[in-house]
Amino acid sequence: MATYAIGDLQGCYDSLLRLLEKLKFDQTKDKLWFAGDLVNRGSDSLSTLRFVKSLGDSAITVLGNHDLHLLAIAYGVKNTRSPDIQRILDAKDRDELLRWVSSQPLLHYDAKLKFTLTHAGIYPLWTLKQAQKYAAELEDTLQNNLSEFLDHMYGNKPETWKKSLTGFDRLRFICNSFTRMRYCEEDGSLNFKSHGAPGTHPEKTLPWFEVPKRKAKKDRILFGHWSTLGKVSKKNVYPLDTGCVWGGKLTALRIDTEKAEYISIDCPGDANPADYIK
Repeated sequence: MATYAIGDLQGCYDSLLRLLEKLKFDQTKDKLWFAGDLVNRGSDSLSTLRFVKSLGDSAITVLGNHDLHLLAIAYGVKNTRSPDIQRILDAKDRDELLRWVSSQPLLHYDAKLKFTLTHAGIYPLWTLKQAQKYAAELEDTLQNNLSEFLDHMYGNKPETWKKSLTGFDRLRFICNSFTRMRYCEEDGSLNFKSHGAPGTHPEKTLPWFEVPKRKAKKDRILFGHWSTLGKVSKKNVYPLDTGCVWGGKLTALRIDTEKAEYISIDCPGDANPADYIK
C-alpha cells in the first residue's frame, strides 16, 4: 500500500489521470492526499471533482482558496465565473458536489505517518495542536453557517493573530492562514502584498516557514498553493504545487516510505489568466 500527497490540480483532470498511471495507483489499496484547489483555471474542474469524490476513503483532500471561491460563486457572493466553473454549476449533481466540497477539512494529520496536510501551510505562530483546534472552528462554521461565512470571507484583515479575535474577523484570519498564506512579516503578520517567488519580496518579509519564531518546526508539513516557490531545503517543509495548470508539472510525494520521494509529470498548461485569484 502506498500513500501519495499530490499538489494543486485546478481542474487539470487529464494530467491527474496521467500521473496516477505513472504511479500505478490502485484504489483498492493505495491512498491519495490532495493539497486543495481541485478546481478553477484549468479545463475540466467538473470531471476532477467527480473523480476525487468517487475515490471515497481512498482519498483525502483539504480545502484551498479556489475551492472556497467555487462555493462563494455558487452562493452568489461572487459573480465572476469561468466557463469551467459554470459547468460545475450547471451539472445535474452540482448540489451533491458542492456539499462534498464544503464538508472537506482544512487540515489533515496522520499520527502514524506523522505528516500534516493543509493547502497553504500552518501559520508560524501556531503549534500543530493549535492549528488543529482553529481548523476545527472554521470547519464547524462551514458545516453550520456556510452562507453567512462566505459573505464575510474575502479580505486581508486582520493581518495579525490574537487569541482574543472573535466572530468573522477570527474566522477570516483562520481561513486566510490555511488557504492563502505565503509571506509573513518577521513578527508573524500575514502579508498578502507579496505572492511571487522567493527573492521578489520586500525586506523583512519572509516565506511563512522562515519566520524565526515558527512553532511547528518539528512537524512535517505538506502544502500546495505556491507554484513559484520552487525547491525548499527547509527540514520538515514539503511543497507540492509545481504549477501544472501553468504548464509546469503535476507532482506527487510518496510519504509512507522511509525517505519521501517526489514523482512528477510534465503538463501542457491550460490556465485562463482571467480566472486568477490570489
